[in-house]
This record gives sequence, structure tokens and C-alpha cells, in this order.
Amino acid sequence: MRGEYKVPGGKLVAVDVEVADGRLSEVAVSGDFFLEPDSALDDINAALRGMPADSDAEQLAHAISTALDESVSMIGFTSQSVGIAIRRALGHATSWADHTFDLIPPVVLDPAMHVALDEVIAREVASGERPPTLRFWDWDSPLVVIGSFQSVRNEVDSEAAARYGIGVVRRISGGGAMFMEPGNCITYSLAVPASLVEGLSFEQSYAFLDQWVMGALAEVGINARYVPLNDIASDKGKIAGAAQKRFASGTVLHHVTMTYDIDAEKMTQVLRIGREKMSDKGTKSAAKRVDPLRSQTGMTRAAILESFAQHFRGQYDTHDSDYTDPELEQARKLVDTKFRTEEWTHRVP
Repeated sequence: MRGEYKVPGGKLVAVDVEVADGRLSEVAVSGDFFLEPDSALDDINAALRGMPADSDAEQLAHAISTALDESVSMIGFTSQSVGIAIRRALGHATSWADHTFDLIPPVVLDPAMHVALDEVIAREVASGERPPTLRFWDWDSPLVVIGSFQSVRNEVDSEAAARYGIGVVRRISGGGAMFMEPGNCITYSLAVPASLVEGLSFEQSYAFLDQWVMGALAEVGINARYVPLNDIASDKGKIAGAAQKRFASGTVLHHVTMTYDIDAEKMTQVLRIGREKMSDKGTKSAAKRVDPLRSQTGMTRAAILESFAQHFRGQYDTHDSDYTDPELEQARKLVDTKFRTEEWTHRVP
């Protein structure tokens, strides 16, 4: 059995493994990484032989780390990456290539519907009703979407929001507030089985699940990088933020909002935290627009969305899809019974 894992920003780790009597009987680690001294490779293989076949990536990594002394240099890979490759070889962890993804293009909906669809689609991925799914949002009205654990009064100036006719909805994932007006951002959600991020820490899984979008940004002319924990930045500053929710059912919801062209004056009136963030970025004038994707690409929002979708199709096995009537009906019910209720919105006052 063979498993592979490409370390984000690092090298490829491959492991050939055999199992006998519930334990790893033969292990051969290889890859384009660097390792000094050479003899450490034999030590790694020896440390893994005899380990229980159901060991998780952390346990496998611990066995390797314990066997190596401080003189060993692992360059381009880690003990953890070897553990992940073994888990993939044994079928406990999966790679992008193991899945076929549904890809749902932008569909204009009430933005609260997209918040609800995050929950609906994640449930369906967990139950097997849908395969892993990438979907792009589009919306027809303004809304502030706050993180699951944010305080409404600390984040939103209610008087300013009312003046502009902007509502507030709390999403199921953590992270910061999203200031959403039609056409001002690019947002996508990715619902995947937890096996895809098996062995990765929360921090590592953010960068891992957005590997594809780094390539997509490069194709539209933006040299992007991940800034831990959950930001994407270009040479000219932050362009996006990510958030995640891990469900007990075994699904990971990961979504990203990128700034296309935001009215910074309005945003800083509506979002209290926006004032601090703008000052932190050295922006003196509240009248300035924040438009990294528009200004750095010279492309329309629609063209960027299509380019992103095409890039994803080129990287992974995909099937173009759409929302079903039952999914939309479930989302509407969630909007009415949960996401638009005072109890949910103000659960953290």
C-alpha cells in the first residue's frame, strides 16, 4: 500500500507500507525531501515498524521524533507529514485525488440563505448525499455576517447599520465579521470530509484547504501567501480571511471572503472593529475604497470568479452542480427558524 503527502510549501513524502497482525510490518519512506544524515532514513523506517496499524498521524509522528536525535535535520518535510502519508496509504486519510467535487457556480440569493446553505451542504456531505462541494456565493442585498462567537454590540454599530438598511446574521463558523454588499467581495465555501485534513492541525488545515486558491490567484496576477492563522495576503497587504467549522459528523466547512471593492467609509461606520482594522493598515481617510482584487488584477468580479472555478476544475476531478429544491427549502427554514432569529443572532450580545 502506498500513500503520498505534499507538504504545503515543502516536499513530497511517499510511504510504501505493509500490515501484518494489525501492525506495520514493512515501511519504506521516500520522497524529494532532504535528510541529514542519510542513515536517519533507516531510523525512521525502523521506528515505524511494529506500530499499530490504527495509530493516528500524531502517534506515528511521535514514534519518529522519539527515534531521532537532535543531530538529524529534516528539510522540506516533518515527522507529521510521514504520519499523514501512512494514514493515506492505509485508507484512513484521503487526498484531493481521492474525491470528486461538486462545483456550484455563483447563484444570487439573500446572503442569509448562503449562511444557511453552509449548514445544509455540510450535513449532506457528512451523510453522503453530496460529494465534497465547492460553492461560490452571490447575493442581492447588504448584510453583516458575524462570526459564531462575536459580540453583536462590540462588532456592529446598530444605528449605522439601520441607517444603511444593513441587517446582521450570525454564521456557524468562527472568525471575524464580513461586510457584504452586492458585488463587493468574492466568497466561497468548501465542505469536505475530515479525512482530507487528517493529521493536520487547525492552522495547517487552513493553508492546506486553500492551496488551490493560491494557484488561482497567481493565474490572475496576484502573488499571494498564507499568513497564519487564517489570512491571505499579497505583496500589497491582506486580501482575504478564512474561517472553519468542524462538525462532529466528520465534515469540515471552510470558507473564504476576498475583498474585491469595498466602500471603506460605509464599512467603518457599520463595523466598529473596521475602524481599528483600517487604522492598523495605515488608512487615514475613511473615504478610501479597499479594492485589492479589482485594482491588482484589472478584472471584473465575474471574470475572477470564472477564472477561479476554471482553475479548480483543472486541479481536481469536478462535476458542475446546482442547488436542489430540497436544499433551498431546508435553507429557507433555517433562515426563518435560526439565522434570522433574535435568539441566535444575539446569543453573544
